[in-house]
Amino acid sequence: MRITVPVPLRWGDMDAFGHVNNATAVQLLEQARVDGFFSSGREVRDVVVARHVIEYLVPIPYTHEPVRIVMWLARVGGSSIEVNYEIRSPDGAPDVLHAKAATVVVFLDPVAGAPRRLSEAERADWAAFVDEPIAFRRG
Repeated sequence: MRITVPVPLRWGDMDAFGHVNNATAVQLLEQARVDGFFSSGREVRDVVVARHVIEYLVPIPYTHEPVRIVMWLARVGGSSIEVNYEIRSPDGAPDVLHAKAATVVVFLDPVAGAPRRLSEAERADWAAFVDEPIAFRRG
């Protein structure tokens, strides 16, 4: 299952060229991840980002309407999940894929600070969001 999270742009997200700065795109993905997965009633704390890959396809123009971030999981590992994303144009605008990305998030034991195994209940909960992994261009 894929979920779509609208994420508003801020005036400060725009760079001198009139589009969203590339570094800001990572913050948009983080906001979508928190709003979409981690704020949906799941007990998600003590996580760290272990890896992040983003492929920019088309500049994101600044708009007052929120961009749409489509998210799903490509993998549920022993102590981590891989979140895949597409940054798409706002609702009502022509559908443009601006960027695609993947983030590996590792769950930590709050006492030891080391990776911890996901419980069977957590794995079952996350399994509903698993879909095909994103295909990045190689170059």
